[in-house]
Amino acid sequence: MITKLVVLGIYFAILFLIGIVASRRIKGMSDYYVGGKTLGYWAVAFSARATGESGWLLLGLTGMGAIAGVSAYWVVVGEVLGVAISWFVMAKPFKRLTDQYNSITVPDYLESHFGVKTHTLRIISAAALAIFVVIYVSAQIDITGKAFNAFLDVNYFTGAIVGFCIVVAYIFIGGFLAVVWSDFFQGILMFLGLVLLPIVAWYTLANQANIFPTLGEIDPALLDIWGGHSDPWMSVFSMLGFAFIGLGFLGSPQVYVRFISVKNEREITMGRWVAIVFTLLTDAAAVTIGLLGRYLFTEAGQDPEAILGNSGEDVLTMVLENAFPLTIIAIYVAIILSAIMSTIDSLLVVASSAITRDLYQQVFKPHLADNKLGKLSSYITLIMALLALGLAMTVAVTTPGRTVFWFTIFGWSGIASTFCPVIILSLFWKAYSEKGAIATMITGFLSVPFFKFVVQPMEGIGPYFEKLDVMGPSFAVAMLVGFVVTKIYPREKAPKENPLSYRPEAKKE
Repeated sequence: MITKLVVLGIYFAILFLIGIVASRRIKGMSDYYVGGKTLGYWAVAFSARATGESGWLLLGLTGMGAIAGVSAYWVVVGEVLGVAISWFVMAKPFKRLTDQYNSITVPDYLESHFGVKTHTLRIISAAALAIFVVIYVSAQIDITGKAFNAFLDVNYFTGAIVGFCIVVAYIFIGGFLAVVWSDFFQGILMFLGLVLLPIVAWYTLANQANIFPTLGEIDPALLDIWGGHSDPWMSVFSMLGFAFIGLGFLGSPQVYVRFISVKNEREITMGRWVAIVFTLLTDAAAVTIGLLGRYLFTEAGQDPEAILGNSGEDVLTMVLENAFPLTIIAIYVAIILSAIMSTIDSLLVVASSAITRDLYQQVFKPHLADNKLGKLSSYITLIMALLALGLAMTVAVTTPGRTVFWFTIFGWSGIASTFCPVIILSLFWKAYSEKGAIATMITGFLSVPFFKFVVQPMEGIGPYFEKLDVMGPSFAVAMLVGFVVTKIYPREKAPKENPLSYRPEAKKE
């Protein structure tokens, strides 16, 4: 226990040091929210990936690998495709336009892009972020409590509160710069920890040749890439449900604010392969850890219900204990907390900027100077964090059978379904109108709870949509509604420049 506490103490000290150094670089709101738009590709790529993955990667996806087997690799396929499209196709046009509009938030970009005088898009953006960020952050706080309980034998509620206090503290100190620099540090930890663990675990096993035959004996479905369903449509819906998780990388504000903050388009060119390789290796490693853990669990002769009943979330603990000595396990505790905190901090800063700057200043107090927003932003961050903590505590008490994987995905889906379709259409369809954008965002926002709480419980189609989950259908409906409404209420004045053809840095690249 003392070894683990010492390692965690060093880890937390580094985070606070990052926050203090970052605070000295803050000169105004642009620095606080997007780092002054001066960040390089290594920091942006690792920060974007660390933010996009969260504690879901280490506890949720490893657990899903143990439960679903090789079919969980469809998550890897979906995420790699989502990251590749985001960095290769969308990042540069988005960066170009946000620089042209001098935007420092995603709502800034939307309002400037459509040239509107009303603030409807800002209000919808702030409302959506406030609701789904609280849900998403509460899921991360829940993971924090579980991690402290599993690895340090600390009470779940104590662990959740400790993690919550630490991340809020360094956001207060250093804002977005502290978030990005800490995410870079934490992203490196996540990458090394995830990639090394299955390699070491594999070579510590006495009989590697027996792994896959044993998994097949446990359940043939574990080795079926289609999930082992007798109904072919159930297999298709399960595959799509896993793969559609990658749609969230096509415009989610907590990820795309990184493209606003990057120094220039050249940095995006250099950073895209960093992001793709990070995603491929870490996601594939997480699923593989789950498979190895399922094998180890069976070899140990333990009751299968103990792991299946807990959604496979104890798998990582088992693999670590089998592969590494205590000191290394202590480092992995820090790695797990890195994955969690790198997402919490980013979400809170994005949501705080939406409420403080995009809603309060831009809508209600347009003449308020940026330097007056510092304290208010801190208060809003704290309030949202406290709401998320309260929700996490409530869910922990009332829903003991919850899973890290799907609890996190619900919050992720809400943010993505609200923002990703509108970002895609705004970048690639010149005729897209403000009314179409409003309809897209409202539809995406409402579709997530509709498919989750209305469609999934239905008899007949419900089980299929449960496998498909909410991201894919919400995304599709939002895109369709945006297209139809734009056709009915077309844009009066199209943008002067097409961001896909205008390339001021083409000669440099």
